[in-house]
Amino acid sequence: MPTYDNVVIFGASGAVGSAAALRAHTDGAKVSLAMRDTSKSVTNLHGFPFERFQADLTQPDTIKAAVCRTGAKAAFIYAVFGAPDHMRPAIRALKESGIEFVVFLSSFTIMTTIRAVPSADVIAHHHAQIEIVLEEELGPESFVAVRPSYFASNVLQHSIGIKKGEVRLPNPDAVFDFISPNDIGTVAGALLTSGQRVRMVGLLGPERLSLRDAIGIVGTALGKTITVMGISEDEAVTQMVKSGISPSLVKWVVQNVVHRPHYFFENPDASTAIDNIQKYSSNTPERFQQWVENNKDRF
Repeated sequence: MPTYDNVVIFGASGAVGSAAALRAHTDGAKVSLAMRDTSKSVTNLHGFPFERFQADLTQPDTIKAAVCRTGAKAAFIYAVFGAPDHMRPAIRALKESGIEFVVFLSSFTIMTTIRAVPSADVIAHHHAQIEIVLEEELGPESFVAVRPSYFASNVLQHSIGIKKGEVRLPNPDAVFDFISPNDIGTVAGALLTSGQRVRMVGLLGPERLSLRDAIGIVGTALGKTITVMGISEDEAVTQMVKSGISPSLVKWVVQNVVHRPHYFFENPDASTAIDNIQKYSSNTPERFQQWVENNKDRF
């Protein structure tokens, strides 16, 4: 029997959340889904006995109402950008409604202690601040931060270029691990039901690929030739601004993708993170080519 046999998943409509729900169900837990829109279709979860409850991580009253109705004692949550006080009201609502243990989807961009992350490091800082709130509200033994690296699904950002047969990148030779969102969620679900007090679990995918090579794999799977072109930093900035990316995030991408092509592998936890999918889920990690084959229709 799992340590937590009644759990609630926030963000179940996403690839990570749905995989966490499926793993928790496989482990024998009763799984409830807390969703902003309970009518939203979740392909991966069709046919499963998951009851849905309306809840929004930016609205504490909805969190309390949903969790109290589920009776869950453990919850999976994700980071909400722009949430008040780094999600403190939401996390306090979880505690007040009976949640004893939280698995939080954090980020591998945190490369130092959570209180030492500079605000200019926007992605790492945002996730680190939420981890600090979890520590202060729940206690360091009552949550696990799952910190995955570069999602395989990030390649979908280039779908328009892939369709046109030409992808333009500021640094095509930047190297990433392309971790499967399904693997991330499976680890999160396993941690959620087991209640392991490990505080932080870093996750890297099983291989290192350049963006150029990853686009080539997509092209092979789709049966088409895709040209990858390098562009200047100024062109890249203009391209990102036009797509609606905030100036602070554009700056972060330039600093950590354009100028640090092995950025994620500079993390001091990289040497152990590559084994953690197998360690915590008992599953063999999905390679990027497998992920692309399983998601061809999304391109």
